Amino acid sequence: MTFGLHMLTDGIEFVVLAMGIFGFGEIFKNIADPEKRDVVRTSIGRLWPSLQELRENMGAILRGTGIGSILGVLPGNGAILGPFASYAVEKRISKRSQDFGTGVSQAVAGPESANNAGAQTSFIPLLTLGLPPNAVMALMVGAMMIQGIVPGPQVIERNPELFWGLVASMWIGNLMLVIINLPMIGLWVKLLQVPYRLLFPAIVAFCCIGLFSISNDPAQVMLAGLMGLLGFGLWKLQFEAAPLALGFVLGRLLEEKLRQALIISDGSMMTFVQSPLSASLLGIGAFALLIAVLPSIRKSRDDVFKDA
Repeated sequence: MTFGLHMLTDGIEFVVLAMGIFGFGEIFKNIADPEKRDVVRTSIGRLWPSLQELRENMGAILRGTGIGSILGVLPGNGAILGPFASYAVEKRISKRSQDFGTGVSQAVAGPESANNAGAQTSFIPLLTLGLPPNAVMALMVGAMMIQGIVPGPQVIERNPELFWGLVASMWIGNLMLVIINLPMIGLWVKLLQVPYRLLFPAIVAFCCIGLFSISNDPAQVMLAGLMGLLGFGLWKLQFEAAPLALGFVLGRLLEEKLRQALIISDGSMMTFVQSPLSASLLGIGAFALLIAVLPSIRKSRDDVFKDA
């Protein structure tokens, strides 16, 4: 369905959708609702923790790493929940829980460890099952598919250089974060003082250059702008844009595998419940969907009785 538009003949590219809803959409959002940023104006002191601070925070670091590693595997922004869960755990078990929110070291060490751990383990469902657990991994799937690589159980066997390259990049990336970020913290703080009205034209320019360099088609830039309006509309309606990106990536894979399964089974839908493994996975999926929907149903039901 192209609605008579030539630019939709080949469908919508994932890059166009991603830059639209996460690039242009965020620009529209920030223009419509400008946020006031409080910049730290005091001098920056010692950056490296002492041995005493490391000993005091080692428990929080280990707990945060464990929590982040487990939640990072879960689909649906599990990695984002890690820091919040770690913060809640540290506040519950800390003897100084009343001081949380004032810069207590355990309140920083635990959530940051969970954040780093979740970012690494979120690659597990992507590389083993081909399922991106969050919007960032969905972008990674799109990048792999552009290069002709289909994530899944055989990606390690067929593309070992990709797998081990990712593992090495995690170690190198964390090392480079320390090397680059610590000396340049003063510069990053200064960047926060730049007014957003000066930043968004540069962001728009880089997005347009990137889109045009991929397809050499100005229509794709216009389409990304429309996707940006869609992302802005979702934000106004209090919907998350990330599930749209996940569905866009997984929908294409789902359609392809569904066609293959129906061809093998001569068009019989019973093939999905005849296999114990397939039936179990469908049951788990239905149960997970039910758990996700029940809270909203219960909330609307309580609101009805409250109004009555």
